[in-house]
Amino acid sequence: MGQLEGKAAVITGGHTGIGLASAVQLAAEGAHVFIIGRRRAELDAAEETIGSARATAVAGDITNLADLDRLYDAVRARGRGLDVVFANTATASLATLGQDTEEQIDRTFAVNARGTLFTVQKALPLLNDGASVILNASTAAGNGTEAFGVFAASKAAGRSFARTWADELKGRGIRVNAVSPGPVDTTGITDLFGEESAPGVRAHLAAGVAMGRTGRPEEVAAAVAFLASEQSSYVLGANLYVDGGENQI
Repeated sequence: MGQLEGKAAVITGGHTGIGLASAVQLAAEGAHVFIIGRRRAELDAAEETIGSARATAVAGDITNLADLDRLYDAVRARGRGLDVVFANTATASLATLGQDTEEQIDRTFAVNARGTLFTVQKALPLLNDGASVILNASTAAGNGTEAFGVFAASKAAGRSFARTWADELKGRGIRVNAVSPGPVDTTGITDLFGEESAPGVRAHLAAGVAMGRTGRPEEVAAAVAFLASEQSSYVLGANLYVDGGENQI
């Protein structure tokens, strides 16, 4: 505990799922966490869960650059710069090649690729030397799962960003890495597949994991905390799989 004492962290989508679990974990390690999300009620609940003394919630959409500016204005007002960025926000939908639409493609890439890029770009003036940037990629990027092609491609972009930005920012001692969760039990499964189908989907996903179960958001958060801290000081441009062996065995 205390590995991030006095540090400041930004987590997009920090009001639910992996983002919230990561915000709780980084705050427990001593960081002040700035979270952004679109739903005010969930943001307020997340701020209470994290601890109001350790969290600042900003309502906004990462596809709106003015909202990102407001987020970083809040960080700037604290006056201590920024030490960790976890670009976590993502969106997903199901469609095969024959079903893909312009709207679906534009929205998915607007959030998962464009939103990630501007989340990190707008953080650059605030990042302290030696900061850590973490991108939430996905095992889906390499799985070729039916009806998940657009989401997978957008997450592959994130993995590519991590390599390039690690090279571009290494001169400032800023480490950029990606984390790739496998199937994780969050409300996203229900949102994507519906209440009736969700239990069957969870069972199907668990069957494809070497450990025989889906992951917990807290397990991904532990990997995020590792990449955010000095424990990972010699890790650069990496993609850390947190997938229960799904893509490893």
